[in-house]
Amino acid sequence: MKKSPALLKSVVTGLVTILTLIIFAYGFSVTNVNFEETRSERRLASLTRILRALAHPKIFDYTYETLNVEVPFYLGCPEGGAAFPEVDRSGAFILVNAGCAAPKETITVEGHNFQENSSGSISFIGISPEAPDGVPISIGNFQADAQGNFKVEVTLPNRQIKPEPQALRATGQIQVGAPMLSQESKVTWDKIIETVFMALLATVFGTLLAVPISFFSARNLMSEVKSPLSNISLSLIGWPLGMWLGIKTSKFLANLLMPLSNSFLLVLAGTLVFPTLGFFFAKWFLANQNEELEYRFRKRLINLLYTVSLAALALISILFASKLLLQIGAYLTPNKDVPLYFLRKFIAQIGDIIAMLAPVFATLVSGGIFGGFFAQLGQTISDRMPAATAKIFNLIVTPIAGAAVGILILQGLNWFYQFNDPAILFYLPAGIGAALGLTLALVAAPKQPLPIGIFIYGIFRTLLNGTRSVEALIMAIVFVAWVGLGPFAGALALGLHTVASNAKLYSEQVESILAGPLEAIQATGANRLQTIIFAVVPQIIPPYISYTMYRWDINVRMSTIIGFVGGGGIGFILQQNINLLNYRAASVNMLAIAIVVSSMDYISSVLREKYV
Repeated sequence: MKKSPALLKSVVTGLVTILTLIIFAYGFSVTNVNFEETRSERRLASLTRILRALAHPKIFDYTYETLNVEVPFYLGCPEGGAAFPEVDRSGAFILVNAGCAAPKETITVEGHNFQENSSGSISFIGISPEAPDGVPISIGNFQADAQGNFKVEVTLPNRQIKPEPQALRATGQIQVGAPMLSQESKVTWDKIIETVFMALLATVFGTLLAVPISFFSARNLMSEVKSPLSNISLSLIGWPLGMWLGIKTSKFLANLLMPLSNSFLLVLAGTLVFPTLGFFFAKWFLANQNEELEYRFRKRLINLLYTVSLAALALISILFASKLLLQIGAYLTPNKDVPLYFLRKFIAQIGDIIAMLAPVFATLVSGGIFGGFFAQLGQTISDRMPAATAKIFNLIVTPIAGAAVGILILQGLNWFYQFNDPAILFYLPAGIGAALGLTLALVAAPKQPLPIGIFIYGIFRTLLNGTRSVEALIMAIVFVAWVGLGPFAGALALGLHTVASNAKLYSEQVESILAGPLEAIQATGANRLQTIIFAVVPQIIPPYISYTMYRWDINVRMSTIIGFVGGGGIGFILQQNINLLNYRAASVNMLAIAIVVSSMDYISSVLREKYV
């Protein structure tokens, strides 16, 4: 007997409903949902106090003067009673429901024309021959309403009755002068400016790094990158060799130029002479290339020597330029009180940045030069050698490349885990790498191109996913330990997170471009770089601009959270105000954040509409 579809559908619906109820019931349990606590008088009082404080941001400060308003009053009624005194109603004044009363009796005091919503105290003034100015005794407090009026009951002190009149005094404050920006507003202004520029620096430098990384993370571009095994193996050998030579060369040149850095004229001459020398050297070489040596090893070797020489001249020029900027900055920045001090300091900081990046430049450029040279040799071997000879060559070279890669990987891991064991650092990774390389050389066809691009794509994607999975808040904690508290740590954290996030968005945009322009450019014989410049870049500029502006907006909002761990910006002062329960100052901070985020959202939407 078949079950009817309607019955089966009802059973499934019922089971899904029950399962949904169980899921939500368990969710309420693990999240400790407790509505009884929300009705607690203590909780409601705290909530009311905080919300009212947040609704009154302390944007302005006012200057107040103390205001004393008195009225005559008899402690103990004389014979015939006491008449109500005449009061001046042109300003603030007080009225009493009786002109006299006995000690410890309760009377009603009314006040009028006081400062709106102000508070103060009410005192009994005991006047005697020994104290003609009176001795004040506090008997109550008042809170004026929005019209500056109040009405309170006070109890008179237990004092000796005297025939002469005493007095009642209401002491309040009156606003004088124009409102001024509060200290909280001034601090908020400084911090919000700090936040905006912290986000700006993180966005700009993060984007500059994310753009080239995005091309390596795009599947459609990297899937076409294929090379024979000999090319890959020799390139893996050439890159470490070139990077090692770059590091050594950078240290050697830095030490060589160190004695010259004390002379401004020598540094200036070096900054001008070496770039000029490199320009004329490149021009001379290009004009004297021998076309007859094409496809020969000698031509490749000459090109290698030329490229290395040009890179060395560029490195020397960079080192001289950094020393020149450092000397100019040191000369211009001895006094912080001079006008435009930050511009002069910026010159020295640029020199410092160049000096720090010079070894990185030397390492990467040298690695690329030797890696490319060895890769060209591998391509020549694959093209010209017979298959059997190329197979033997791969069986020799690929295990060496595998061993080199294994050793490099363990050297990196050793920095984190500190193995400090030669067997683990050298012998074990070299053996495993050589074995894997030998296996690959045995399995792979000697001249068949391998999809090395997809492998590189996987590495970059994995690194981006791992970096993006770590919140910028955690990154800020690490950078605070490195550079100390302040906006610099926040900018570094946001910049690193921007690299990971933007590179992913950019790469996905590259993957969605039209294939037609790429095929048209490739049909003209364009190389890979020309294809990217003329077919890929024109299609991705508008979305890249849009993503970058959106990322700046995100970084401004994230800067608030970064400040909670010492990353500077408005979040740092906001956390302090919340910890001190100074909610009126915190309200000023949150109001500034809302205004800046809204303004940036409007500006970015206008720019996207106009340029994207």
